[in-house]
Amino acid sequence: MKNQKILSKFLSNLLILLTILLISTKWTIAQEVEDESEFDYIEGSEKGPSRWGELHKEWAACKNGRMQSPIDLSNHRVRIVSKLGKLKKNYKPQNATIKNRGHDIQVKWEGDAGSININGTDYFLHQAHWHSPSEHTINGRRYDVELHLVHESQKINGKSKIAVIGILYKFGRPDSILIKLSKYIKALVDTEAEMSIGVINPSKIKFGGKKYYRYKGSLTVPPCTEGVIWTINKRIRRVSRAQVKLLREAVHDHAEKNARPLQLLNRREIQLYDPKKKE
Repeated sequence: MKNQKILSKFLSNLLILLTILLISTKWTIAQEVEDESEFDYIEGSEKGPSRWGELHKEWAACKNGRMQSPIDLSNHRVRIVSKLGKLKKNYKPQNATIKNRGHDIQVKWEGDAGSININGTDYFLHQAHWHSPSEHTINGRRYDVELHLVHESQKINGKSKIAVIGILYKFGRPDSILIKLSKYIKALVDTEAEMSIGVINPSKIKFGGKKYYRYKGSLTVPPCTEGVIWTINKRIRRVSRAQVKLLREAVHDHAEKNARPLQLLNRREIQLYDPKKKE
């Protein structure tokens, strides 16, 4: 009888602990949904982009939000500024894993991989993933790939802020980071496994150029959380057709083209940092 009471108390405490861990994990980085089976990218589908905001109440921003991403970065909408300053990056090598999330390929750093600084706030790098074709467009042009580097600030009063750097690519010579990752991506084709890939240095991801767009938007997958600071590199990088084909083949069929449709600007300001231009 005594042993049964001890076991019962142990199981009760274990359940409480697991509940706490589940809640704390759920709210980390107000994150993108990991379970891709709950949504897809097929227009007209019951789980497609136009229906995301109706699938769960927590995803309402996907339908009702006023600051949604992606958007078109058109010249006539952009205000050129020089005060933003050069993007401050302080990345460092760190162990990482790669995962096929079904709707994209994600590289996630396991420890402190460094940060960027925006308006005096440090945003720490957590993960990177690819969309093909690009989600953001420039003057109506959609490019072949868009890489997102997702960062999160330290929590204040239990809340953190998200900043994402977007890099656009068009067909050309192979991208150096994808060259390094290709053997791992091939091993993940049509699976949702996760594997360690050793040390990855985010500084090896090439940006090129100093100009960038800046605006306030949202995550581009459910729950479409708003308040995300977007920085889109203006220089277009290169990626090979074979690399894009591999990214598309690895994910599930509905996500071979995993770009959310463009969202309304709703009078938001888009800034373009150009150090050579006077405001």
